[in-house]
Amino acid sequence: MSEQLATRDGRPTDRLHRLYATWARSGAGLLITGNVMINRDGLVEPRNVILDDDRAPAEFTTWSDTVHAGGAAVWMQINHPGRVATVPFTRRPVAPSATREPVPGYNLRKPRELTATRIQALIRSYARTAELAVAAGFDGVQIHAAHGYLLSQFLSPLANTRDDHYGRDAAGRRRALLDTVAAVRAAIGPRTPISVKLNSTDFQHGGLTATESLDVAIALADAGIDLLEITGGNYAEPAMEGVHHTGREAYFADYAAKVRERTRVPLMLTGGLRTRDTMEHLVRSAAVDVIGIARPMAFVPDYPARILAGEPEPLLPQGPRPIGYRPLDGYLQLAIHNAQFHRIAAGRTPHTHAGIGTVLRALTTMSAAMTSQAVLPPGREPRARNTTPH
Repeated sequence: MSEQLATRDGRPTDRLHRLYATWARSGAGLLITGNVMINRDGLVEPRNVILDDDRAPAEFTTWSDTVHAGGAAVWMQINHPGRVATVPFTRRPVAPSATREPVPGYNLRKPRELTATRIQALIRSYARTAELAVAAGFDGVQIHAAHGYLLSQFLSPLANTRDDHYGRDAAGRRRALLDTVAAVRAAIGPRTPISVKLNSTDFQHGGLTATESLDVAIALADAGIDLLEITGGNYAEPAMEGVHHTGREAYFADYAAKVRERTRVPLMLTGGLRTRDTMEHLVRSAAVDVIGIARPMAFVPDYPARILAGEPEPLLPQGPRPIGYRPLDGYLQLAIHNAQFHRIAAGRTPHTHAGIGTVLRALTTMSAAMTSQAVLPPGREPRARNTTPH
């Protein structure tokens, strides 16, 4: 759900506001943003929003005000890519350990192992971004610790081979995440909600297992988070996009049940939820507290309202036939959905299909965004441009 609708220096745009104005009227009670970068030293994709200082408070306040005007609450998802930072915009990615991401395209540069001092500085950056988000009117924050990004890398035995107190064993591997939660809580106070997005498992041999993830979930509950969002997978194994779960809904419901048995932390389940019957069963049975819908809202922006109104579930495009290489299949899914965000942001109707032509157009759009992206340092912002579509 990363929008890629920021300016070159990471500020929200009129197009981003228009996208969220649409979603704010979708029937959803809560919108969680696409990932916002905690500093400009690492991007997940080009044109990511960056919130690492207070140079552009008006654009961020307009973002939250836009959602509130539509009747929804909004939490900012805050993130750092670690070793999956987009190249060539990040000259030297950083990671818990100096090991490359296995997915081609994300392993062109070997990451630099973070020192303990640098880890602590990044934790402070998470807290600073959270503080700025709340000051801009966001109702809460979500710390992204899934899908192979930095805090997810700390949790993975494959990506984190450190032998200090930020590694070595399971307790050490979750320390960076727990320290981040504590720092964010200190920054925004006890009343503002904090969510964490957590992998149920990495779906990789040697990665984060469901057993170890359950221990992380329990530790997060003990740390006092307000909502745990359950997901799974990463760039190498994009389980969050259904590649491991063909023909079924609620990809991670079995893991959610295990968390529910061990803790009462409020749970949000995302991943493959499409039908009213499944959603109602999960909530009425108290298996989860919040239903997360993401990709359907790229093609049917008012999907929640239709579900709540009792209408037949909208049909969604199936996309091109998978080629069998999971990282590429996942990338194509991202490209297709991102292209729809850009259509909505331009005031246009989303496509009703996702065939090969849509894929090619989406890849062209993403390529153009990458070639035009150049994250500017403070004091080098470009002159504001009118982003209203002609």
